[in-house]
Amino acid sequence: MPDRVIYSISEINKQIKQLLESNFTSLWLEGEISNFKHHSSGHMYFSLKDADSEIRAVMWRGINQSLRFRPEDGMQVLVEGDISVYEVRGQYQVNVRQMQPAGAGELQLAFEQLKRQLQEEGLFEESRKRPIPAYPLTIGVVTSATGAAFRDILNVLKRRAPYVHVILAPARVQGKEAAPEIVRGIEQLNSLEEPDVIIIGRGGGSLEDLWPFNEEMVARAVVQSRLPVISAVGHEVDFSISDFCADYRAPTPSAAAEIVARDSQELAGELRGTVDLLRNRLRGKIEQLQSRLQHLESHYAFRLPKQQLSTMAQRLDELHSRLEQHIIVRIRERNRFVENLERQLQLMHPERILKRGYSVTRNEAGAIIRSATELETGHMIHTQYSEGKSISEIKEIEEDDGED
Repeated sequence: MPDRVIYSISEINKQIKQLLESNFTSLWLEGEISNFKHHSSGHMYFSLKDADSEIRAVMWRGINQSLRFRPEDGMQVLVEGDISVYEVRGQYQVNVRQMQPAGAGELQLAFEQLKRQLQEEGLFEESRKRPIPAYPLTIGVVTSATGAAFRDILNVLKRRAPYVHVILAPARVQGKEAAPEIVRGIEQLNSLEEPDVIIIGRGGGSLEDLWPFNEEMVARAVVQSRLPVISAVGHEVDFSISDFCADYRAPTPSAAAEIVARDSQELAGELRGTVDLLRNRLRGKIEQLQSRLQHLESHYAFRLPKQQLSTMAQRLDELHSRLEQHIIVRIRERNRFVENLERQLQLMHPERILKRGYSVTRNEAGAIIRSATELETGHMIHTQYSEGKSISEIKEIEEDDGED
């Protein structure tokens, strides 16, 4: 057929690509995320689907880094982008430039996601939180140097506790650079020896304004702080992630200053009460000791000390004499015991036995012979008398037949 046109696969994909990309340059889609994959390259690949169909989508790394929340399977979202065609596979997809949750706001969703993640990690547990020192002498503050929050903290401390020293670690508390500066401020204060506690915070504002205190890096810096941290962000109705991670949450910066520093007049009153209590206890102790001293002074030993000493000296002499007598008796007993042992040893000495007419006979090896059965004819034997020795040869052996 001469009028038939045959396209290559590449040619038709290229024409489709030109057609789609020139007609769908900017469009908004709403759908549910499925098959979501955050590739190691940083790019995000997923599908958007409704009840009847789906379309592939991609959000490149340079764009998705600005997302405040994490896309997940099953999440309903609004996306803005254009249609592109991946010619190698003949597959069209949406290049996503913007994404926001459908329904809940992006910031609120990001807040809830991070809150859930950190809570599951145990960062909100009361058991890991440290007590706030009762009488801090130095307070570190991380906030804007020109903000109302810092002025409020200084005013409260000046009125309640002028003795407290304040160290400011200035940081922006709004905008993209705020979170790293807050983290740096916490780390700087932890590197110093003076601070006893840290206050982080700012005045009220919108969720967007307060967002630096909802950043994960700030939450982890609060948890890792060596010093206890008080979070004082916004007004009483405002809650931030740092509030949940901090060792104590104050509703406002002014309230944080009131919590951390006791009123000097209140402390003075407590000190006076303590002094009165110590004075009364000391007075009672003195009276008790005086009474005991009077009792001792009236004792017989204090009334006649010389006579008491004489009596004790006489008693000591008596005990000394008794001890000497006891030692002498014991020595005599031991001497008699030793003399008796010596007599027994002398009676049992072999020489005394030999003098009574006995002798000791040994074989050629020097062993004592106790029975005729140990003798053999022709052997030599050695006999020891009380005076002298003899050597004999065995000629005949007569065995005892048991008759007298």
